[in-house]
Parts: sequence; structure tokens; C-alpha cells
Amino acid sequence: MLEKEKQLTEINKKIEELRRFSEQKQIDLSAEIRVLEDKLAKMRAQAVANLSPMDKLNLSRMLERPTALDYISKVFDGFIELHGDRRYRDDPSIVGGLARLRGMPVTVIGQQKGRNTQENVQRNFGMPSPEGYRKALRLMKQAEKFLRPVICFIDTPGADPGVGAEERGQGEAIARNLLEMVQLRTPLISIVIGEGGSGGALALSVADQIWMLEHSVYSVLSPEGFASILWKDASRAQEAAQMMKITAQDLYEFGIIDKILPEPAGGAHKDPDEMAQTIKESLLNVPFARMKEEIDQVVELRYNKYRQIGSSRE
Repeated sequence: MLEKEKQLTEINKKIEELRRFSEQKQIDLSAEIRVLEDKLAKMRAQAVANLSPMDKLNLSRMLERPTALDYISKVFDGFIELHGDRRYRDDPSIVGGLARLRGMPVTVIGQQKGRNTQENVQRNFGMPSPEGYRKALRLMKQAEKFLRPVICFIDTPGADPGVGAEERGQGEAIARNLLEMVQLRTPLISIVIGEGGSGGALALSVADQIWMLEHSVYSVLSPEGFASILWKDASRAQEAAQMMKITAQDLYEFGIIDKILPEPAGGAHKDPDEMAQTIKESLLNVPFARMKEEIDQVVELRYNKYRQIGSSRE
């Protein structure tokens, strides 16, 4: 996958060089540029056509991949970020606040990774602390008061496993979110945009509908962790990823998720605007107004949805 990315980058550079040369020398190179653009489009399509689960995992972890804040700025209008859990502190690894979706007031919450080392340290590599989950729940309860739909963006390798997080009640914070979200009296949509790792992802994923981007992943733990526990050998992560059924396609087949959002050729990072537009159009098709009117039925359906996951019939 990385080798293919290098080839795509080289062709993209050649296209940009030809465009600059054409402008500087006033020479028509449109035919040559078009040939390279066609080649680039075909290579991007081929690069993601037969990705293995491990390839998709690596793609979901790419630093260039759009983050929650990228989508929030492109999908919604007038975003106002709110901070703090009103108990301990603000957690930068979870962002949230008020916004409008084509005029409709909504509450938006997202797990936020960084784009470089400095940002990742600030955001704790997208691993939320108890304060982050309590902040998210505070915003959800506020949304419930005003019957504002809640949209969550999932992108985390997992919850913060540090001693401090455990001392401040990490397990309780996650469990509390699960309990409250399943009975929250307002519409809930959760979208996995990158990594959906373990309970850290689940704490924002109890929703009426769960969507996944085409090349995102959603699992109980990382394939590396799975291989280390099961075989005492992290190098067998690729084999573990295949067994774990972590891709959007597998999870849709099992009925765990409700929708797969197609990504641009080459992945969401190749055209964030197009990906954001796909998310926006999908959200605009959700019958939020009817869901508000039938909120009792919506909550019951949400509860039953999670009761049925993992059940089997003889």
C-alpha cells in the first residue's frame, strides 16, 4: 500500500510540474496532462480495489486522512466548540459543540487525532480520557433537552489506558455513556471515519445508525494486540486482521453497521471535500424531523438494535 502511495505521489508531482511549466512557457500541454490524470485515476482505483483488512487499517491510520474537525468545518455551519466536563478538565482528544446542518441545529461530537507529533501529543493520539467521555455525555444531555440530533465522528485507537485515566474512572465513564446513549431521547448518528478501536470507540457509538467510511475499521482491539494476546506474536497482525473481520464490508454483512459511505478514489485523504459532501448528503437524507416526532419508537428501536447484536438462532 505504501509503495502504491509513493507511485501515486510521483505521478501527481509530474502533473503539477507540467502545469507550472505550461503556465510559465505559455505552452499547451493539456493533452499530456490529461493522459497523466487518467493514469492517476486508474491507479488510485486499482490501489484500493483489492485492499486487505491490514491495508485498510493502515489507510485508516494515515496522518493525511481527514480528522473530525476537518469534516465538522466542511459539513456543518457555524460550529461553536464547547469545552470541559464540569468535573475535572477539558480533554482535547474529544471535540464537540453546536452547529447547523443546512439550518437545522445539531450537536456534533468527534474524536480528534493530530496531524504531526506536536498535535498528537496535545490530542493524546486520539485516545480520550474519562473527562473526554464525560464532556461528550454532557453535550448529549444538553442536546436531549432541546431535541437536537447528535452526530458523532469516531476515530480512535482506543481509550487512554494510562494509570491516571484509570484512577479517574475510565471504565465507569465509558459504561455511563453506553447506558445513557441507549436511552437518550434525541436522534443519534455515529460515523466511523478512521479507526474505531475498542471501548474507546464504542463509548460514542450507541446510535440509531452507525455508518463507516469505506476504508475505515471497527474492532474490539487492534490486530497487533489480538496477535500478541492470542499467539504471543505481534508480527502476525495481518493474519489477525483477516480473522477479526474489522472492515466496513464485513461489519455491514454481519448487520453491525447500517451504511457504508464510499470514499473518493485512493481514499478520503485524496479529496476531503468530496468525502465531506458525501457525509453531508447522507445526513441530509436522515428523517430527523420524523424521528423527533416518534422519539419513543426511535429509542425502543435503538435499544432492540443493540440487544440483537451477537444473538443467534438455531
